[in-house]
Amino acid sequence: MIVAVHQPNYAPWLGYFYKMAHCDIFVFLDDAQYSRGSYTNRVRIGRIGKAVWLTQPIKRDFGATIYDTRFSEDDWPNRHLDTLRGSYRQAAAFDETWPMINDIWRNTPCQSLAAANCYIVKALACAIGLKPKFLAASTLVTEGTVGDARLAQIMRAVAPDGGTYLSGEGGSKYQSSETFATAGYELRYTEFRHPAYLRGDDPFVSGLSMLDALFHGGVEKTRHLLSVS
Repeated sequence: MIVAVHQPNYAPWLGYFYKMAHCDIFVFLDDAQYSRGSYTNRVRIGRIGKAVWLTQPIKRDFGATIYDTRFSEDDWPNRHLDTLRGSYRQAAAFDETWPMINDIWRNTPCQSLAAANCYIVKALACAIGLKPKFLAASTLVTEGTVGDARLAQIMRAVAPDGGTYLSGEGGSKYQSSETFATAGYELRYTEFRHPAYLRGDDPFVSGLSMLDALFHGGVEKTRHLLSVS
């Protein structure tokens, strides 16, 4: 059993979905504290030959979890659709991709940041054929632990018979393999290297939302970028 855990980011980059493509269970860390300036409510997209931020408007509430963070404007999905249409209408796979994106954004629940982002991530994952079991950390009992100790507790809750925790490479800065080994689990890091893809006449830019790959290449080429058979 391979488990991955991550905050419910907004329409995230390919590396986020790469981890999802290589796990059996994906846990949204929706009860983590919202961090200003993170990718939780913003992502970069391509627009007029450069990378720009697409940001969800939220109410600032110091110390609030992602689950409890609310939007300051309810019409942001429609405004973001206008931005995406204007940014990608000339992209090679726009006609294939737009109906799917339009449907997802128009049906996004807006009662909280976590609800919206979990919905969008799961819908995009389904669209490209990724089918891990999705769970929310807020529904699990983890006994008030923090850091990698909490991740080990999440592992116990979702994979009691053992397995592997799949982490992004950034986790090596604060995670200890001993913590997981003591709990009976293996810690493994992804080996994702961002693939380049054609973006029409624009240069390739690493780290953009997966939407950029979808609009330029479509579903099958995006799946290939994730090495999903």
